[in-house]
Amino acid sequence: MIDSYGRNINYLRISVTDLCNLRCRYCMPEEGITKIQYNEILRLEEIYELAKTFVSLGVNKIRITGGEPLIRKGILNLIENIGKLEGIKDFAMTTNGILLKKYAKDLKSAGLNRVNVSLDTLDAKKYYDITKVGSHKDVLEGIEEAKRVGLTPIKLNTVLVGGFNDTEIEDFVNLTKNEEIDVRFIELMPIGQAKDWSLDKFISNKTVLEKVKELKEITKEDVSSPANYYKLPNGKGRVGLINPISCKFCTNCNRVRLTADGKVKPCLHSNDEIDLRSALRNGEDVKKIILNLIKNKPKEHNLEDGEYIKRNMIAIGG
Repeated sequence: MIDSYGRNINYLRISVTDLCNLRCRYCMPEEGITKIQYNEILRLEEIYELAKTFVSLGVNKIRITGGEPLIRKGILNLIENIGKLEGIKDFAMTTNGILLKKYAKDLKSAGLNRVNVSLDTLDAKKYYDITKVGSHKDVLEGIEEAKRVGLTPIKLNTVLVGGFNDTEIEDFVNLTKNEEIDVRFIELMPIGQAKDWSLDKFISNKTVLEKVKELKEITKEDVSSPANYYKLPNGKGRVGLINPISCKFCTNCNRVRLTADGKVKPCLHSNDEIDLRSALRNGEDVKKIILNLIKNKPKEHNLEDGEYIKRNMIAIGG
């Protein structure tokens, strides 16, 4: 599917739930969130039907997200069904890793290729502080199990938070010395009700290069990837910098997002959404709607004027 700016939109991120077993401060506001009503959440069969439609139109890369996708009942059946769709070249999941040890083997057997694991600190106490409820040990054990069963290459997603984990940058980078693992630093995004907290804690990804001067930029294997990659001398893994705030990557954007309540977001940083749930349930021509929304995908996002999106990140999907 080619949009009006010549970009090939071949990547679909599917949020299967707005619920999570963590309460990360930049994702969920202090007072909590209003859960989406049960009848508004896409049924697993509906998610599959929409995924199948997107694949028939040219999507060949799918990522399952949440909330936390592994808490969705029936998730393994959905993974197995999507994994059988012809044309998918890359099938992945973003998870916080808490339940990964339990599910890694079954996810691999069901057809998942790899996982991205969200991990913002290597310190157990700080991990509990940022997630409010999480166990650091569970995540580390989940990562090891994912390695064992072959859900690789593993990517660690680390949101940079000023005054919290900026002192751990070197420690995260050093994980790539001896392991074939990608550590990707992501700039804190001001989204939803937690935007004020995020704006106060924002630091640029330039901090990584300032702290670790040995990092050398390497050629991108995939120009549509939002990350610019670097390596340590003789390092086995890579360090990625994802800069949605300080340096937009809209020119090569190849993705759309399907939320758990069936809305498609052509752009993460826009409040514009297209309701596919209602279209599907009303028997409308979903293919035609998808092609139209791709055609009208915006050229770029605009955060410079302080217009941030209203939805909380947990309700959008990573």
